[in-house]
Amino acid sequence: MKRFFGLALILSALSIPSFAAKSSQNITLAETTTVGNTKLPAGEYKLTWTGTAPDVQVTLEQKNAGKPVTVTAPAKFISEKHDRTQLTTTSNAGANTLEAVQLKDATLTFTSTPASGQ
Repeated sequence: MKRFFGLALILSALSIPSFAAKSSQNITLAETTTVGNTKLPAGEYKLTWTGTAPDVQVTLEQKNAGKPVTVTAPAKFISEKHDRTQLTTTSNAGANTLEAVQLKDATLTFTSTPASGQ
């Protein structure tokens, strides 16, 4: 019985990193892009999310930057399979806004918080 619990403990400890890896991904923004109310310069970002689906908080942190930029925004998490990572943006008067990130096993769609009075 002790061996069974020991084996179960080891297996559960080994599986923890695989669960953590599923809530982060590296993405590249090809040009300056707005997320929430923050403009992010082009570059590589670590995208992580926390919370309980479907409502999650997404954090983008610029990698390898002299002055790192970090932004957190609310998003909807939808579990679905995709062939590749893809970013969905909208462009208004030359300014790009990140609307969604399609990952291998999920889609994160950014939601906006209404301004007070709306």
